[in-house]
Amino acid sequence: MSQRLSRLIIVALLSTCAATGALAAGKTSKSTTKKPATPAVPALVWRGDYATARGVVEDVAKAYEKSGKGRIDVQPFNTASGLDAVEHGMADIAGSARSSYGDAESNLLFTPVAFDALVMVTHPSNSVPNLTVKQLHDIYLGKITNWRDVGGKDAPIDLYAVASPGDGVEYSLRRLVFGRGNQPVAAPRLYVNTAKLEEAVTLDPNALGVTTLSGVANNAKVRMISIEGVAPSLSTVSNGSYQLYTPLFLVTNKESPKAAQISGFMDFLLTDQVKGLARAHHLVPYVEARQLAENDKARREKLLAEAGVKADVVADPVLTEAQRPTMPNAPAAAEPAAAAAAAPAAASAAAGQTYTVSKGDTLGGIAKKYSVTVAQLKEWNHLSGDSVKLDQVLKVSGN
Repeated sequence: MSQRLSRLIIVALLSTCAATGALAAGKTSKSTTKKPATPAVPALVWRGDYATARGVVEDVAKAYEKSGKGRIDVQPFNTASGLDAVEHGMADIAGSARSSYGDAESNLLFTPVAFDALVMVTHPSNSVPNLTVKQLHDIYLGKITNWRDVGGKDAPIDLYAVASPGDGVEYSLRRLVFGRGNQPVAAPRLYVNTAKLEEAVTLDPNALGVTTLSGVANNAKVRMISIEGVAPSLSTVSNGSYQLYTPLFLVTNKESPKAAQISGFMDFLLTDQVKGLARAHHLVPYVEARQLAENDKARREKLLAEAGVKADVVADPVLTEAQRPTMPNAPAAAEPAAAAAAAPAAASAAAGQTYTVSKGDTLGGIAKKYSVTVAQLKEWNHLSGDSVKLDQVLKVSGN
């Protein structure tokens, strides 16, 4: 067992004990018989990216508890730890600033809840006001290594990055600039999360690194750099003029035993109160900016063209198919109207329809599309392996 997984198990055990250890005391009757104590509702454990935790998740957790609907135990660290914890049942919800890898995370559901800006930050003393996408591309590849080459002083560019290749912020930026999130870059200074990266930038006049608008909008110790002449802000992300934006996701396990609680929490996220909290933290509520999701493919094509990268860009189904975890052999939790409108595929599955395999489809991708597991697809269609064929007709429900 890895050291990181051991730490996660310890944290999960401590959280479970804290959430379930106290019982409400019952009143004593004249016969000294006590009423059975009612156990407290277990907390939902949230773990994930610092980018989605700082401020907004903590504020939402407080509002959720104040509403009397339940409690959220917030455990921020990084994307990889959150997804791993949800995958292995040690957390109920993960926060991620990237979408799914695909088959490698086929048992996880990624539900978009907001848009944030990916922002390049430097020390306040650095005078460079703007970078182009092409310059950013070349800096990360190590082709540009001095600030004078982008209009600054004669000094080396100290490029900082988060160490985990699956970190949501790093992955999303590289996907936009290089066409793939796992692109190796020339960043010798590595940190465990964006919070630690920001701390390092405040100490280095030559630093450059990526974080989020929600994380540093009110941090005077770092300075955000405009991209293609557009400064990152709530308004420029909302209208799409600042192109380095990324969806933030809540990630859940398809077979979570707390499916009903999670569904209730997701309904709470659609309230005006939570939308207001999101905007206060410079986030754009997902349900108020569907045009950003619809424009995602065209936006990524434009960015790659500006960077001089040739790559095939496909639409990301995760952005248009809001999903909920379901109990095994039980009906899915009801979705609010807004989410249901965005998930016609899930509705089709409930009706017992079939699906014809198209070019580029994978069994994991089809399972995610219809909110089922790969194992279920294989059982319903008598498949011995994970491969599918073009124009193959598959059952996508057990009906």
